[in-house]
Amino acid sequence: MELTSKQRAQLRALANSIDTILQVGKDGIGENLIKQAGDALEARELIKGRVLDNNLEYDARTAAEALAKATRSEVVQVIGTKFVLYRESHAKPKDKRIQLVKSKR
Repeated sequence: MELTSKQRAQLRALANSIDTILQVGKDGIGENLIKQAGDALEARELIKGRVLDNNLEYDARTAAEALAKATRSEVVQVIGTKFVLYRESHAKPKDKRIQLVKSKR
């Protein structure tokens, strides 16, 4: 699912108020980090991550893209060392999910 610019703007606004819960450290992106990200996306739908300074392998853009591919999510935004990922939850009831603005297509 490709996000429209209006949907990205909506998710960016929602991401302003959430805390960073995912950190890509010196170990890089391993199975544990991918599982943690997947579980967090299923529970929250929108997560914020950060690439620590001691990680020499990834910058925020490449880490976000690698995690998005591994967790089948979308990169919403990358600023500096932080990134935001989104994936619609299937475990939550429909009324508790993030309601994205509809595209006019």
